[in-house]
Amino acid sequence: MFLVRHAIPDDAPTLLRLAKTVHSGNLPPDADALHDRIQLSMDSFAGRCVDGPATYMFVVVDLENDRVAGTSSLVTGKGSADQPRLFLRVRRREHYSDDLQAGQVQMTVQLGEDRSGPTELGGLVLSSSYRGGLNRLGSLLSKIRFAYVGMHPERFNRRLIGEIMGDLTADGRTMLWDHLGRRFINLSYLEADAFSRTSKEFITSLFPKDEIYVSLLPAEARRLIGRVSPAAIPAMRMLERQGFCHSDEVDPFDGGPYVEAERDEIPLVRDTSRRTIDAVGDVNTEAVECLVCVSSEDGFAAMRCPVGQGANGGVVLSESVAAALGVQAKDEVGMTVMQPSVPE
Repeated sequence: MFLVRHAIPDDAPTLLRLAKTVHSGNLPPDADALHDRIQLSMDSFAGRCVDGPATYMFVVVDLENDRVAGTSSLVTGKGSADQPRLFLRVRRREHYSDDLQAGQVQMTVQLGEDRSGPTELGGLVLSSSYRGGLNRLGSLLSKIRFAYVGMHPERFNRRLIGEIMGDLTADGRTMLWDHLGRRFINLSYLEADAFSRTSKEFITSLFPKDEIYVSLLPAEARRLIGRVSPAAIPAMRMLERQGFCHSDEVDPFDGGPYVEAERDEIPLVRDTSRRTIDAVGDVNTEAVECLVCVSSEDGFAAMRCPVGQGANGGVVLSESVAAALGVQAKDEVGMTVMQPSVPE
């Protein structure tokens, strides 16, 4: 059995190991920064982050050996007056010569700033030993975020975005940064990416404000604009199945695309409701697979499990699920019906 819950300080060593396998601003590979993020997450789940951005870190735990198998996150206020979200806007420019009776279509990129505070989906990392197979833990970590948004929509911006990881080299470099960003900012990709987690000023001060024609870049750099890392394709497909669409924005560091959706139009958000547990016991054969969530000031816990229909219009949970979630009859839970018509 697998349980999703909020991250706690004891998870830090495992999360740090996972952080060092990816390049994610939402999962810093630094022990102190990660500790601070876990504390912020616990405050966020408890509802104590009312005056500023919140971070919600989820972990999935293999209950058989009490091992953290992966993590994902939600970050609110991603783009503020003090810390704007930076991106490259991609445009197509048409040029035509009357004398030559011929034209060209050129692609340009231009640095943009977003201060509107959308909610960002991020930090989805799964331990290699749990990837693939019938447990679909990557799918679970992705979908649980939408169930939580559905339980607490008032905590989240109406616009949700996802930054899809760009295609990096084996040693953690990208030709796009080497041939574009580094021409103006004398830092390596890893150095610039790490520094941008605490400051955006160096980018807005040193990077050109005007459009840049990408035909001036080498072909290997041009190809990375909007290109997705092979490891990130499954995560992108999950978001697309939830109605996320590609925008004209890419990450200024690795060129990975942004996708976005309206909060209340996301199927898993829309289909989440609060239900009362009518009974704990045998779940009938007509049970439906659901995400069942428990959310309170003490934190968050959830499981993907069969849910039966109760006699009083509520739900019926098995004894093992109720015990793992720490609930009993008459308690309220969040319930999100899985969509059998939508492939994993």
